[in-house]
Amino acid sequence: MEVIGDLPRELFLEILLRLPAESLMRCKYVCKYWHSLITNPKFIQLHLNYNYNNNVCVLLKRCLVTCLGQKENLLSLVCGNGFSFENLDVDLSLYRKEPCLQLLGHCDGIICLSNYRDYILLCNPATRESMVLPESCLPCYPWIRNLISQTTGLGFGYDAKSHCFKVVRIVSYWEELRGSNLPHFSRAEVYSMGTDSWKEINVTVPAHVRYSPCFETYFNGAFHWYAIDDNGNEVILSFNMGNEEFQVIPMPSFISMHDHSICRSLLVWNDCIALVIYPERGIEKSFEIFVMKEYGVKESWTNVLTIGPLTRVERPLVFRKNDEILMEGSHGQMMSYNLRNKEVKDLPIYGVPKSFSTLVYVNSLVSVKGGNQMLDQRDNTGIFL
Repeated sequence: MEVIGDLPRELFLEILLRLPAESLMRCKYVCKYWHSLITNPKFIQLHLNYNYNNNVCVLLKRCLVTCLGQKENLLSLVCGNGFSFENLDVDLSLYRKEPCLQLLGHCDGIICLSNYRDYILLCNPATRESMVLPESCLPCYPWIRNLISQTTGLGFGYDAKSHCFKVVRIVSYWEELRGSNLPHFSRAEVYSMGTDSWKEINVTVPAHVRYSPCFETYFNGAFHWYAIDDNGNEVILSFNMGNEEFQVIPMPSFISMHDHSICRSLLVWNDCIALVIYPERGIEKSFEIFVMKEYGVKESWTNVLTIGPLTRVERPLVFRKNDEILMEGSHGQMMSYNLRNKEVKDLPIYGVPKSFSTLVYVNSLVSVKGGNQMLDQRDNTGIFL
C-alpha cells in the first residue's frame, strides 16, 4: 500500500478532512501534491460534508464601541458544547467602519454582507477570500419625476440544480407625493456567481418586504422575508434560488399579527420553519414558537412551545441545537436557553444592544470567486488520492 510518510493515503485523507480550512490553506503550500489535493473540488466537497455532519457553529456579527466612541463590526464564531468562541480576523473593505452592515445569509461557508445601499459582499471568513459584487442592472428611473428607489430585500443562497451561488435583490419604487406606505411597484434581479453578473427576472414581486428583527432566513433552497401583500396581510415572502420564483407563505391565522407591539422572528428548528412571536417591550417576555410542519401549507402551522416568561431577554437569535436557543439580552449580552431544563445562561459575549445578528455556519474551502464548482451531494464517493 502506498503511503505518505508513514501513513496510508486513506488515513492521510481522513486526517486532512478533520482540519479547519485555515490550517488547510497553509498545508496546500507544503508541496505540489498537497496543493493539488486540497484544491480538488471533490476534496472541498468532502471537507464541507464532514463539517456539516460534525462541526456546525454559529456565526455572530455584533457592534462594539471603540475608545473613540465609534462603532465597529466584529465577526465571531460560537462553537462546542462549552460555548467557546473566537473572533475572526477578516480584512474587508468597509467592514469595520460600516456600522449598518447587515449579515444576510450563509451557504456552504460563504456569507453575504450588505449595507443595503451600494455595497454587497461575498466572503469566506475561513479562507479570508472576499468579493464585492458588481453594480445593479436595475434602472433608477431618473426620467420619472418624483420617483425614488430603495433596496428593500436581499437574499443569498445556493441553486442545487446549476450548482451556483446566487444573490437576489428586490428594488422598490415610491412616488414621493403618493403618501402611501406601500411602494408604487417593485422589481427583482439575481446575481449568479457562475456568470459574475446581474440579470433582471421577469416576475411579479407578490408582496412588499418590511423589516422585522431576526426574520430573514435561508431554508429549503429559498430565502425568506417578512412582507405585506397588496391586501395589507402579513405574509412570508420566499424566493426559490432554483426556479427563481417568488412564493407567498401565509402567517398562522389563529394569532393576532396586526398588533405592532408584537415582534416576529423567523428561525429554523428541527428542519422546519419556526415563527417566534414575542412582545417588543417589557421587563418580562414570553416567546411563543409556531412550527410549519409542512413547508408552505398554512394549515400546518402548530403552536408547539412557549418559552418564559423570562427577564433580561430582548429577542431570539438562532437555534444552536434542537434543544438550545441563543438569545440577545436586554443590555447587549448573548444568552442561551435550554429547552429541556429551562436553564438560562449568560455568555461572555457582549456588543451594542440590538446589533446582534447570527447564522448557522460551517467552516469550508469553498471559493467566493467561482473557482471551485461544487459537486452534486451524491457525487462524493471514491478516493481520488
